[in-house]
Amino acid sequence: MGVRSSSPLDRQQQQHFRGQADTLLRSFLPCYREQLAASVLQQISRELGPQEPAGSQLQRSKKLPRVREHRGALSLLWGHPPRWQPVFCVLRGDGRLEWFGCREDSERGAPPLGAVALSGFSALTSQAEYLRLLSAWGVPPQEDPGPPLEAPPGCPLLLPHPFRRHLCFAASSREAHREWRLALRGGIRLRGTVLQRSQAPAARAFLEAVRRFRQRRGHFGEDDVTLGSDAEVLAAVMMRELLPALRARFRGTSGAWAWMELLDAVHAAVLAGVSAGLRAFQPEKDELLARLERALRPDLEPLLRLRAGLQQRLRARVQGPLEGCLRGEVDAVLPRVAQTLLDAVGAALGAVQTLLEQDMSRLRRHLRRSPSGARLRQEVYTFGEMPWDPRLLQTCFQDAERSRGRLGQLTAPFGFSGTRGLVFGAQDLAQQLLADAVATFLHLADQCLTAALDCAQAVRQLEKVQGRVLKKLDSDSCSGQRQFLGRWLLSIFLPFVLSRLEPSCRAVLSEFEGEVLAVGSPALTVEGIYEDLVRAVLLQRVDQVLDTALGTRGRPCALDGGSEAPRDQAGADEEPEAC
Repeated sequence: MGVRSSSPLDRQQQQHFRGQADTLLRSFLPCYREQLAASVLQQISRELGPQEPAGSQLQRSKKLPRVREHRGALSLLWGHPPRWQPVFCVLRGDGRLEWFGCREDSERGAPPLGAVALSGFSALTSQAEYLRLLSAWGVPPQEDPGPPLEAPPGCPLLLPHPFRRHLCFAASSREAHREWRLALRGGIRLRGTVLQRSQAPAARAFLEAVRRFRQRRGHFGEDDVTLGSDAEVLAAVMMRELLPALRARFRGTSGAWAWMELLDAVHAAVLAGVSAGLRAFQPEKDELLARLERALRPDLEPLLRLRAGLQQRLRARVQGPLEGCLRGEVDAVLPRVAQTLLDAVGAALGAVQTLLEQDMSRLRRHLRRSPSGARLRQEVYTFGEMPWDPRLLQTCFQDAERSRGRLGQLTAPFGFSGTRGLVFGAQDLAQQLLADAVATFLHLADQCLTAALDCAQAVRQLEKVQGRVLKKLDSDSCSGQRQFLGRWLLSIFLPFVLSRLEPSCRAVLSEFEGEVLAVGSPALTVEGIYEDLVRAVLLQRVDQVLDTALGTRGRPCALDGGSEAPRDQAGADEEPEAC
């Protein structure tokens, strides 16, 4: 968990792993190009098709998701041999952690002693948690876990990563420990879901390409490998593939500490190679997107008709095995998984509603009792910062976090191990809705509050605004839940169904290969048409389950599972801290 500059790999070994990263990227890019074409076709089809009424009632927050910057003194296990040393840490708004020799160094702009983007890390608070995670990552429990952590100089904050050198910090007090833990977890989530939050066609195409690429290499089932930036995701994909060979090649490496230092060096070489390759591909990607836009837009209708015809013929060939798989292995468990997901995200959104209502009411009470302009501006600023306050967000996040184990048990039989990303997604949704509701309240309040109103009139106007915002939030929460549940239920079950059908449908797909290739459009592939077909049939099942759980589309649904905890008890139900 310490940090040191030397590498266990020599120059030749580093070049070897960079070369392997280049080979992986060359294998991945054809799949990425296919998905870019499919994504552009989908976007144009959506633009030119029937326009659905705007689904969002709340005004979209203009503030990008961010971590509240956090700074303070910690101890870090550092050096070689590692020992505890005082450092001054700064968590940036983009989820990057830096540490300096002292506060003055950070304030005068000196370069940090170390820095790391928090993608893929975990924030743990005890050695027992750390050892359990090492075991889950395949480090034998009998191996030495590293320098002793039984007596850190304060409360431990352990930051392990499956492929990077681990960091071990310690806070001097329980309060500092709690603040850092919440801040670090926010940074980890923000950095991890950067691609999932993006609406750009290239981001969606990249994630789909990663799934298809791994599927072609025999890995069906979503996991947390897709957390992080595009380069970090591809580096993680490669590290997963390298692990067996690394364990055999470096069998003499003893102890978890030395093993993780080795993985860190390999990961650094792989990440550097992948990053360089993606940067080199960027001009080609930009030109490809522009060319696809020009080529696909005029031919949209013929392409869509051709795809629909091929899909209809293909469906007739695979309908039997597909329905048999759904009836025999999916239908019985789908409602139970959907309800567990609904309980988790519904509790988070219910807590958002409660938290928002409490703070809007607090503003009204303040205006009624003490209409001081300066104080009111401060209260409004505090209200506007609510979506970025780690303590308040924890009240919305804790139920989703507790559901992770139950979700893992339900979804593991289907090859799904991405519960961390799923929980992050629920937390992102809760934070975005809270930010949108706050922005809407401030916008409407600014419109209706004028200098001509007396205090009593202003309070009545704010009551009306509060009612409007809560109605809008209820509507957007319902649609947000449905979209979230639909996306993640497909993520859980689609790879499973495809894996079950793969042996029996491989020959059928090969029969259509020549016909699709003759079309000559990069946006159409047999694999894409087939998977769209399976996705559409599975989505019908998902919609039926969601209609039962949430009500039919467009019908408002009440929020269940909301927290009633007042805001001054934000941490009352958190897990006990290890100090």
